[in-house]
Amino acid sequence: MTATTPAPRSALAEPTTSPPGRWVAAITLASIGLWAGFFGPIQVLLAQQAEEIAGDDKKVVLSVVLGLGAFVSVVCNPVFGAFSDRTSLRMGRRLPWVAGGAAGGALSLLLLSVADNVVVMAIGWCGVQATLNAMLAAVTATVPDQVPVGERGRVGGILAVAQTVGVVAGTGIASATGSIAAGYVVTAGVLVLLALPYCFDPRDIALAPAERPPAFDWGGFVRGFWISPRQHPDFAWAWLTRFLVNLGNALGLLYLLYYLQDVIGVDKDEADDRVFLLTAIYAAVIMATTVVFGIWSDRTGRRKVFVTWSGVVGALASLLLAVGQSWPAAVAAAVLMGVGYGIYTSVDFALITQVLPGAEDRAKDLGVINIANALPQVFAPFIAALILLVVEAAGGVTETNGERFSVGYCVLYAVAFLVAILGSVFVNRIRSVP
Repeated sequence: MTATTPAPRSALAEPTTSPPGRWVAAITLASIGLWAGFFGPIQVLLAQQAEEIAGDDKKVVLSVVLGLGAFVSVVCNPVFGAFSDRTSLRMGRRLPWVAGGAAGGALSLLLLSVADNVVVMAIGWCGVQATLNAMLAAVTATVPDQVPVGERGRVGGILAVAQTVGVVAGTGIASATGSIAAGYVVTAGVLVLLALPYCFDPRDIALAPAERPPAFDWGGFVRGFWISPRQHPDFAWAWLTRFLVNLGNALGLLYLLYYLQDVIGVDKDEADDRVFLLTAIYAAVIMATTVVFGIWSDRTGRRKVFVTWSGVVGALASLLLAVGQSWPAAVAAAVLMGVGYGIYTSVDFALITQVLPGAEDRAKDLGVINIANALPQVFAPFIAALILLVVEAAGGVTETNGERFSVGYCVLYAVAFLVAILGSVFVNRIRSVP
């Protein structure tokens, strides 16, 4: 009897076997580098650069730069995801975009390292957002490409840990390198180095000739980004809930450095270290919860109850920042936010992969979902700046018995709380996932 070689799995088929541990490790390392590239600048470097370039106008400059970058992210993530879905190279659909995105992100970070005016700063950050979102779209799509449904909570939890480690690593690099330029250069090197293991072992599956998309048509390409809420209501509710929860988080985090300086009264030279400490606390709590709850969700087969309560817990962190306005309150908020976001990130990711319309457009559809991550970064800086400018002009910061209280930041974090609560409630409108 002649042994037969099993036919290779289709790129569009649902995976049924677990990927090897080395692949999970490689995608985890790539994710750490990716998120370090995003959050080293967001948490510390861009705020420092805005202050160095613009002085007292730092909030306006930071809002403009972050808003422009987030707009680029909104466009590029689904667009590059769609191009990834259509890629028919022998090396696969995802690898070219992971490797190219890492290289482009590193070059953009190097441009930021020499930026000495607002224009170059904005161009550099938009470049980071464009290239790293190409990488993010491909990395995210590898999970439904390679991981069976019943294991996505666990893998989603591992990637949530990777995101958290990346945030801490990026913030730590930015705080420890001693200069803005050095922070960008080291972050660029870490991004490329951590992407290499995946590039050498991607397990990427090329599209078979029969699976390749038809000839490119711009009209059909653009129309493909509209996913009808009437035809796919669960996808629409998943998008809306993620948008609201991320908007609440963005409102709470974008001005954390200035909150510590201007409200709590932390010295400017110490504020970076305090941001890093809060980030480390947040990260430690996420790593202690996210994989555990991801596995728990896999075993029970339930997603919505975890997503709902994680959003509520995260929202309470914003409420505590609104009314506490002290260093102990900030530490407690970091713990609550870590618990809430750790559970949310792993389980909501698994939920989203189960409401995608089809296998042939996974990266594009996940890119559309990722708009719900990126669009709040467009709106949040302007919403936050407007609230602070208007309310602070009316009330300002008061000080009683040595304790400060900012009406503006109270309103800002109260809005963040309400938005996140709405996102947590609306997840129960999803019907196809328990």
